[in-house]
Amino acid sequence: MSQFDQPRPGQDGATSTAAAVLLEARLCSKVFETEGKHQTGAQPMLVLDKIQFQIHEGEFVALLGPSGSGKSTLLRILAGLLTPTSGQVLFKGVPQQGPNPHVAIVFQSFALFPWLTVLQNVELGLEAQALTPTQRLKRALSAIDLIGLDGFEDAYPKELSGGMRQRVGFARALVVEPELLFMDEPFSALDVLTAANLRKELLGLWREQNMPTRAILMVTHNIDEAVGMADRILVMGANPGRIRVELPGLPLAQRTIQSEAHTNLVDLIYRIMTSPQEEIATLLPTHAQEAKTGPLTPTAPHPYQVLPHVSIGDVTGLIELVHSRGGREDLYWLGRHLQLELDDLLPLVEATDLLGLADTVEGDLVLTEEGKRFADAGVLEEKQIFETAINWGRYAELFTFQEDRGMFQLEEEGAPATQA
Repeated sequence: MSQFDQPRPGQDGATSTAAAVLLEARLCSKVFETEGKHQTGAQPMLVLDKIQFQIHEGEFVALLGPSGSGKSTLLRILAGLLTPTSGQVLFKGVPQQGPNPHVAIVFQSFALFPWLTVLQNVELGLEAQALTPTQRLKRALSAIDLIGLDGFEDAYPKELSGGMRQRVGFARALVVEPELLFMDEPFSALDVLTAANLRKELLGLWREQNMPTRAILMVTHNIDEAVGMADRILVMGANPGRIRVELPGLPLAQRTIQSEAHTNLVDLIYRIMTSPQEEIATLLPTHAQEAKTGPLTPTAPHPYQVLPHVSIGDVTGLIELVHSRGGREDLYWLGRHLQLELDDLLPLVEATDLLGLADTVEGDLVLTEEGKRFADAGVLEEKQIFETAINWGRYAELFTFQEDRGMFQLEEEGAPATQA
């Protein structure tokens, strides 16, 4: 019997507590050996720290976190493509050994072979299975029809839009009838309208049980996306990557972007992700639970402050926008108003904090007195502030500044530090 014909539990938007555990991560950590530019020998870098959670049958789980939190690395460990340094991954209670044949992955990049047609790209996923050519063709055509590409079987990738190419990626993953579907930021390369349409269609297939999969795990940095799609949301922290908190998803009726519950949950997640040093218990309502990972492994601090990669113009624009709205504004509103993804907004918020121009308070960006004075200053005065900072740093021999290239260089190491 095909998995298309098998009912799934938990289709009301809430995961059944009796649902079987398909996949489990038990205290998984990952260390990479790196060689620093000014260090001798390999240096261990802890990327993931004691990751522990389960994925149940009938469940749509979102893994949410900022850049550098190890989301994609964790996804590859769960799929068996990488081995954890410590801990283990179990599939249906059995420790995984190598790639899991019951898992399919949809990646952010379309990863299609340009010399193959849509049909051939989809059929490629079946090459490793013991199927006759007739069986492969039938399965591929069914997947193409399911994902809405009927009539494009003979088209080449160059003839397709971005949304249609990603549909081919979904069809190629679903054609193998995986028990677990992993998605690594599958909508981030698409324009807003195309992504919204594809999300809606995918959720329709999932809720109507038309997909040959028992559970879905989606990696994303889009908070709206996670809240609108997932039954359960795992929020990760960075340096090292760890699960900070586990949040229950909303009932299906409340997942629309217009609902108050949707707005409140998005606002809570913004508050968590923009307060990486805060204790989770101080940020959460009583219904959420802190991730049970045990004590975190202590890590060596950075030898220097890592500067966010942002432009001065963007920081100035953000400060002036918040100032125009009374000196305090909700981060969720700012992200939507500026059409910025979380990974673009967070570095700006961090930069305003490092410069002493703003603080984050309960999910809001609040200007300091210095920030208000900076916003009131004219363009020439703003430039003078930055020129003063540059001159002081050069006088103290903290760095050199190459004005023609707009580059700072550390005085001792002569290595580029950041770009103006």
